[in-house]
Amino acid sequence: MKIGQKLQLYVLLVTGLIFVLAIGYISLKNRDKALRDTATLVDTYAANYAENISNSFNADMAVVRTLAQVFYVNNFMPVQEWKPLFVKMYRQVFENNPHFYALWDSWEYTHVRPNWNLPHGRFLNYHFWENGEIGYQELERSLDGDPPLYNMAKESGREMIWEPYPDQLVEGATTSTLMTTFTVPMFHNNRYVGLVGLDIALTSLQQMISDIRPFEGSYAFLVSHDGLYAAHPVTQYLEQPIAKNLEEDDEEFQILERIKAGDAFSFISNREKSENFYYSFAPVYVGETRTPWSMGMAVPVKHIREEARSHFVASILIGLAGLIIIGFIIRLVSLSISKPIKKLTLFMKRLARGEIDKSMKLEISTGDELQEMSEAFNTSIGGLLTKTNFALDIGKGDLDARLALLSDEDVLGRSMLEMQDDLKKARDEEEARKEENKIRTWASEGYAKFSEILRNNNDDLEELSFDVIKNLVKYLDANQGGLFVLNDEDAHNKFLELKGCYAYDRKKYLEKVIQPGEGLVGTCFLEGKTTYITDIPESYIRITSGLGDSNPGALIIVPMKYNERVYGVIEIASFHEFTPWQMEFIEKIGESLASTLSSVKTNLRTTALLEVSQQQAEEMKAQEEEMRQNMEELHATQEEIARKAAEMQGILNALDSSSYIIEYDLSKRIINISDSYLKLLKLSRNEVLGTHHSEKLEFTPEQKKEYEKFWDDIMKGKIKHQKIRVNVNGKIFWLDEIYAPIFNQNGNVYKIFKIAHNITDTIHLTEKYEEEIGKLKEKMKKLHTGN
Repeated sequence: MKIGQKLQLYVLLVTGLIFVLAIGYISLKNRDKALRDTATLVDTYAANYAENISNSFNADMAVVRTLAQVFYVNNFMPVQEWKPLFVKMYRQVFENNPHFYALWDSWEYTHVRPNWNLPHGRFLNYHFWENGEIGYQELERSLDGDPPLYNMAKESGREMIWEPYPDQLVEGATTSTLMTTFTVPMFHNNRYVGLVGLDIALTSLQQMISDIRPFEGSYAFLVSHDGLYAAHPVTQYLEQPIAKNLEEDDEEFQILERIKAGDAFSFISNREKSENFYYSFAPVYVGETRTPWSMGMAVPVKHIREEARSHFVASILIGLAGLIIIGFIIRLVSLSISKPIKKLTLFMKRLARGEIDKSMKLEISTGDELQEMSEAFNTSIGGLLTKTNFALDIGKGDLDARLALLSDEDVLGRSMLEMQDDLKKARDEEEARKEENKIRTWASEGYAKFSEILRNNNDDLEELSFDVIKNLVKYLDANQGGLFVLNDEDAHNKFLELKGCYAYDRKKYLEKVIQPGEGLVGTCFLEGKTTYITDIPESYIRITSGLGDSNPGALIIVPMKYNERVYGVIEIASFHEFTPWQMEFIEKIGESLASTLSSVKTNLRTTALLEVSQQQAEEMKAQEEEMRQNMEELHATQEEIARKAAEMQGILNALDSSSYIIEYDLSKRIINISDSYLKLLKLSRNEVLGTHHSEKLEFTPEQKKEYEKFWDDIMKGKIKHQKIRVNVNGKIFWLDEIYAPIFNQNGNVYKIFKIAHNITDTIHLTEKYEEEIGKLKEKMKKLHTGN
């Protein structure tokens, strides 16, 4: 081989080997790093979606838990008294939670029937959606024994989430909907008395799971505690065991056992569609249950490695291009070599061995191409020395080292600069990833911390408000904050009330009321949007400590909004400015707090309704007692007619046990009537519903004159009393009636409730008494005249 050919061959081989090793090493490292980073990202996605599902389930479980607590508080009342009250309460719960399918409470006969001696048997109050309306059924169950699911919930003695099961939401439907049930047991004196349950469809979860595709070819799924698919993009898998789909993986990685243990885990499998998949599982905890579900994600490994593969191909192409260019240059140089070949050969041999030194410079003054070649060789040696020093600096971590290119065609120099840029970019990306992970960890720990606070203090609004604002100020490293809660007890005078204030590690006992629209806080409440300002007026707020006071550097005001309704406002001031992710964190905490406030207010309203119903029951008993005493006094004054006393007592007993109920709309037409009233009038329900109040009533002249005023007083919220004569098909009734207006949540009358007592026999008997007394007086007068 000629010298030029050998030179070209040696340089190409050495350069090619260096390029292959460098590019191969960097590509392999990038591929492994990309795989690790993407796996971590997939795990984070799974954990975040699991947390979202857990929060949704926990909110529904909180409703069931609240209902169970309300039932427990009122279990001393007779069943006939609390049933109608809780029908109204269930309606309110359904209106606030339209995604509920059914709510039910089950009561053991051993609790409500003292003489029941079987260990099973119960009655069920079942409330459900049907054709856009809320339906209600009273059912008997477990007379011949408890079914397995109910018996499991009964024996567990704790909150439960049931395994997915199919159910037909519409009677006669050809397809079924996958459902689950949340249950909370009730105990009285440490004895099981019943269960409160919530049935929900998993349709919305199925839609959400189908939309989760963070990577090409990836999909998500939800698995129950016993390993059944509760949600999956392929609907044929629903309610099927995961072990059937991943049988060999279940044996190798113990999938079902780790789901039951509530573990977060991952693995790579090549058993699905003959393709490698990366699986990641994150636990989904619900309330106080001990049966966690699991959120799973599957991502094709080939897509995870696609980025590293593309970089590898690009590196090879660049390397080949560099080798071609170097070969072409060497070919040109070798053609101009003719004389002082030995000296040049010596240096070339040294260069071929990889030696680079300052002494390797040619001093050739031939004035021809060889001199130019020597000068070029000397320039190359100098450039290689510079690049070597540059590479050493890079290897020591000095990514800001400078390298001057030999020319615009300095391919090696440009490649090294590109490598420097790639390393800088990799460093910046790594720092950015670390910062993102730090922020994500900070936010996750914060959500968990405040979820625990909201769960522990959701029965005391004052303590809850202070705990939230105190921990929020500390967690944000702010200086002071206040939490304003909407007070809507008076529908005509709603205002924001300061419930919690905290500054410099101390609780502030301040009383402050802000009207909606007043100042920044009131404006934020009305608009329902976050307000963030850094140019704060001097007179707006001061941060005071033992060393003095100063104007804050930033102020954020966030509405506590849930289901498009604002329940209050969070205001936090700090010397430092808030970052976007801190503001997003405050807004999410505001949403969670608004959801908790909604539940707390619902509990307070429920308690108030119970107190009103109890008061009404006591008033009714007092009225009955007063009537009984009046009848006894009447009996005492009529001692001379002892024969009639027994008949009178029977009438009084019948009157004491009889009461009739009618409900009217605002147009004075009947919208509901009790069966006892229909039985009294001997009319069917269809004959009565929709008739006007005045039909079949015989008014006295005074009642006719005062009729409109009577109803106007009722419409204004007054309770009215009257005795009225009713003519039904020629039969006359006398009724003692009480009219009471019923108000809606806005304080307006929307229907009238009437309680009537049949006093027909009493009126007739009184007339007879008066007739007998008249006759007795006539006899006494005749006797007196005779004497």
